[in-house]
This record gives sequence, C-alpha cells and structure tokens, in this order.
Amino acid sequence: MYPETLGFGAFLSPMHPLGENPTLQFQRDLELIELLDRLDYNEFWVGEHHSMGWNTIGSPELMVAAAAERTRRITLATGVMTLPYHHPFMVASRAVHLDHLTRGRFVLGVGAGGIPTDARMIGREMSELRTMFGEALEAVVALVNGEERVTKKTSWFTLKDAKLQLSPYRASGLEIAAASVASGNSMRLAGRYGISTVSFGAPRPGHPRPDMRTQWSYAEEAAAEQGTTVDRRNWRITLPVYVAETREQALADVREGYDRWAYGYWGDIRGLDVSVPGVKRAQALEAAVDAGSAIVGSVEDVVAGVERLREEVGGFGTLLVYAQDWADWEKTKRSYDLLARYVAPHFTGSTRRLYESVQWYQDNRDLFPQLIP
Repeated sequence: MYPETLGFGAFLSPMHPLGENPTLQFQRDLELIELLDRLDYNEFWVGEHHSMGWNTIGSPELMVAAAAERTRRITLATGVMTLPYHHPFMVASRAVHLDHLTRGRFVLGVGAGGIPTDARMIGREMSELRTMFGEALEAVVALVNGEERVTKKTSWFTLKDAKLQLSPYRASGLEIAAASVASGNSMRLAGRYGISTVSFGAPRPGHPRPDMRTQWSYAEEAAAEQGTTVDRRNWRITLPVYVAETREQALADVREGYDRWAYGYWGDIRGLDVSVPGVKRAQALEAAVDAGSAIVGSVEDVVAGVERLREEVGGFGTLLVYAQDWADWEKTKRSYDLLARYVAPHFTGSTRRLYESVQWYQDNRDLFPQLIP
C-alpha cells in the first residue's frame, strides 16, 4: 500500500562538531525539539552513542524524558537504543515507563550499533552485534507487548519468568521500530515480529545510497513467512534535508558544514575514504545532492527531491530530517520553518481544500455579479 500522505520529523544522531560546550549543546538539542513541536512536526528521534566526540548523547531515554516535559504533541523516540549494550528487561522496563510519562507519545527505536569504539569499551565484538541484536529484540518485543512470562538464556543475558509490572499506555501496545543501515538483517527482523522500521537513506560520503526498495522487500518477505504484517505507513526514512529561499543560498549555507562532516568526521576522524571518483572536493556537496544522499535547495527543489525519494522506494510513512550542524543555528531553524510551512503541505494535504476553494470560485465566477469599484 502506497501511503497517500507523508509525515515529517527529525532524527538527532547527534552529529555535533567538536568545540562547542556540550552542556549548552544539550540545551540547544532540547530547544530544537521544542521548535519542531511548535511547528507541528510529527516525530523527533534521539540516538545513543558513547564515543567519537561528535556523538554526545549516551542516554536517549533521558533526553526523551526531558523533552516530554517541554512538548505537547510531538512523538518522541529513541533513535536508536543499542540493544547489545543493555539487558533486554531493562530496555523494556524503561520503554514502558517512558510510554506512560509521555502519555503514549513514545516509540522504542532499536538497533545493533555501528561504532567500533562503543562496542570495544564494553567488551563487545562488532561481529557479534547482529546476533545479539536479534536475541535481544525477540525478548524486548515479548516483554513490551506480550502477555506471557518470558524465559530465555543466551550467552550474554538471562530471563527467568520475566514479565513487566506495567502494561503499555495504550491497549494497542507500544510501537517498536528496528533501524536498518545497509544490510537486510533489521528489515527481516522487523518483518518477523511485525514491527516498524527506520532506514538510513544517507550513506557515508563517497558511497552509494542503499537500495531501500529492496530493503523493504526483505521486511515484506519475512512477514509473509511468519504470518505477520508490515505497513509502509510505519516505515521511516532519515535523510539530510535543508531548505532556503533559493537553491544557491541553500548550497552556500551548508557547504562548509557539509565539508566538515564529510572530510572532518568521516575522513579525518573515522579514517574512511570519502572521495567521489571524478568529483573535486569543492563539488562534493552537489554530487551528494545529485545522488540523492541529501536534499538541499529551495522549497520547490525539496518538494521535488522528496517526491523522487517516494517514487524511488515505493512509498513510506515519515521523512525524518537527519539533523546536522551544516548551517549555523539561526539558518538551521529557518530551514525547519520553511519545510514545515511550505514543503510539508504538499505531502500532508493540509492546504488542499484551500486550493480547491480558490479553484471552485475561478470555475464558477459567472455565478457571481462582478462588483464595480
């Protein structure tokens, strides 16, 4: 089913360049959530990382709890809770607690983890994370939305007759979403358990974007095998998006920040090859936009970019702006404002009847006497 409308939100990994006071950085992140709540965005996701300097949020649950007290309607999500780093009973318990504190405005986003230094510090091997993620996800789904007591023993956690004291806030249960970067593992698990999905549409610089239409097919195939269902309306895709009054202004606003992110973080810090064959560094931003790895431009450019993404993947439910410090703070806020006011209505249908009202009058002007001033 191709969703007729599209929701909008933001995904804060976060990716903050070195140098800023982290205390003030956290406050700015919370201010961003408050802004998006006022601008009628649907969702805000907060990530979990423990190293690499740019990724400063180690406990997304605490950010969600703080944001819940500052907001009124926006859905808040962990983006994502790294399951191999936590005992699944504690993940489930905290998730349901947040579900109540937010009065049902919480989504438990979960993933396997992808930063090697995070895993090393707690004695995890990167090669083990996918298996551990699958083991933990099975337990978390059963604990959060199941009714039976759970007994399960693995090489790294044990559950004995485990059952949460609290039920989810709503009778329909608490939404759980599995994050997918490039492989089909998380999508297959989402299909197996009939849960939601969030896909990263932006690859690291210099690499092609994942084939997300194929990724979705993995979820559908696994759901068919297990007798569960998955819904494109519960599929989120996160991608860098920036809007300005003109395409030229948008590119100028983010060029320095994009270069710092691509060549500073991924290149210098992570030590990865971020070059694009045949493309000079000065034109790397344009190459990323042309490849669909970011959507940057005027309102019209961004509308067209989102439409291309929808057609490419076959439809999805929510576009999450991958929050970046590519532009300065005031321009970043302006971008979110432009997106909410002028881009989102093309996909939410909020202005449809206004245009219909104008069109009806234009088509029926002969019914009304023209007033002579």
